[in-house]
Amino acid sequence: MLPFYSSLLLFLAFSTTGGAVDMSNALIPKLCSNSSSTDPNINYGFCTTSLQAAPDSPCAGLRKLGTISIRLVKFNATNTRCYIKKLLKNRRKLHPFVRQCLDDCYELYSDALPTARKAAKAYAARNYVDANIELSSVADAPLTCEQGFADKKGIKSPLTKRNEQLFQLSAVALSMINTLQ
Repeated sequence: MLPFYSSLLLFLAFSTTGGAVDMSNALIPKLCSNSSSTDPNINYGFCTTSLQAAPDSPCAGLRKLGTISIRLVKFNATNTRCYIKKLLKNRRKLHPFVRQCLDDCYELYSDALPTARKAAKAYAARNYVDANIELSSVADAPLTCEQGFADKKGIKSPLTKRNEQLFQLSAVALSMINTLQ
């Protein structure tokens, strides 16, 4: 008898949705629209794409989306730190100034990781003021990293895109916190 009910539920789910189940979260476009209209550092497309890429975002409410956005910050910082480490493995092939900038960026991203974890803990405890402070510090890391490369004319940062992504992810997370405050 149980397979019959399972089949019936599946039939009803597909027949009422035209054959497909909408797994999008209507809250994400609204939040990203509001965030991008009030913060010039947030790109609407980047915001929606980033949040919708998280597997648990379709059913997430505002607080859970905040948790997801902080998690994305941590993942991005971890991934970029790993990428910098790989670039530094070819030390001899790097221009000395680029090598120094990458060393500085590696340190900045290494410091950003425990700070992002503190932000996540503060957020989980609903301590939005501390979460905001910690995430603001994380958002400074990619800006400082990118500025290091800009200090010498003719040197192009190999981290520009990654730095922009972490900065935007941090801005999105900060926007979520500000919405909850």
